[in-house]
Amino acid sequence: MVLTRDGGPFVWWIFASGVLLWVLILERYWYFTLVLPRQAAAMRAEWAARSEHRSWCARQIRRAMVSRLNGSMNAGLIVMRSLVPMAPLLGLIGTVSGMLEVFDSMALRGNADARSMASGVSAAMICTMTGLAVSISGLYPAYYFTSRVERETEKISDALTV
Repeated sequence: MVLTRDGGPFVWWIFASGVLLWVLILERYWYFTLVLPRQAAAMRAEWAARSEHRSWCARQIRRAMVSRLNGSMNAGLIVMRSLVPMAPLLGLIGTVSGMLEVFDSMALRGNADARSMASGVSAAMICTMTGLAVSISGLYPAYYFTSRVERETEKISDALTV
């Protein structure tokens, strides 16, 4: 791959974070479309099977049920929300290290040839571009799943009332 050869070792880290980000996105999509509806239906059935719903104990059981489901909906979202801003930072580190290599080679040669400098800067900028691409591709899914957790928690909480 040209990007990883030209961009240096940090492109591999950005690529790995992008793969992890998209694995988490696909897993959350699978969870929300297939697993959550079954869990919510089972939880509603369990709540409906209870004989009383108004006591303090029943409210605590309801709160625990909603909290347990909320925890399973939030699984992996912290990592996803961390990977989105981390990818451009990895790109920035790769760019800075690439620029340091350009300046180091200029110092060793003793001249500032514009052609060699341009190719070095171009290679260094590949890290920034890759990091931004990974981050931008994960921005909307991270926002979507965060807001979906809030909506589904409210929906489940409302469904488990008297």
